[in-house]
Amino acid sequence: MFKTRIDLTVRQATADDVPALLPVLAQAFSTGTVAEWAVPEPADRLDVFTGYFQFMLTLGLRHGRVDTTDDLTGAAIWYRRDETPPPHPDHLYGLEEATGPYAPKFLLLDAMFEARHPRLPHAYLAYIGVNPALQSRGVGSALLAHAHKALDAENLPAYLEASNPRNRNLYARHGYDAGPPMQPTSSGPPFWPMWRGQLNGGVRSSFLPPNPYYRRPR
Repeated sequence: MFKTRIDLTVRQATADDVPALLPVLAQAFSTGTVAEWAVPEPADRLDVFTGYFQFMLTLGLRHGRVDTTDDLTGAAIWYRRDETPPPHPDHLYGLEEATGPYAPKFLLLDAMFEARHPRLPHAYLAYIGVNPALQSRGVGSALLAHAHKALDAENLPAYLEASNPRNRNLYARHGYDAGPPMQPTSSGPPFWPMWRGQLNGGVRSSFLPPNPYYRRPR
């Protein structure tokens, strides 16, 4: 069983919350194998991910939904996706500007995720992060449970990419099924596409077949 903090209130974030949420997401994502691959220079990692999430929070507030906890210790950025991705003409330029000399790897990840993305209506969990000092205490599960309650009321599926086995196992406990891993390069970190299907007769549908337009890098 996963632990969900019942003492936390989850609400929709606003622009006023960005100064508090930015360091939470930057610190949560600037460690681990993905961060080491994307930004090989350790001294640059926190600055790069701070710029990256400044941009991603702006996009999330503008085009999606950002959830946070009442104590601002965690955040999740969600989007609604239809059969085709929504056009964001400023996305690639903003991503390059935010990540500077490390942009090629961030753009490679972005292209890989888009190529593998399911082509049917669903909710997309683009990012979820918790203050590193408070991880493994149910904050992430509270954010997930809040979103899933609304999605289940619509019987809408959800999709995400897990960046390590620990997170993959957490999402599995919340009803997600993992597909075959994908890598941006042969030496890059693996990511697991994960699908939380609709309920049919009390049984949740299993993971989608691979996107026919996706080809794994050689």
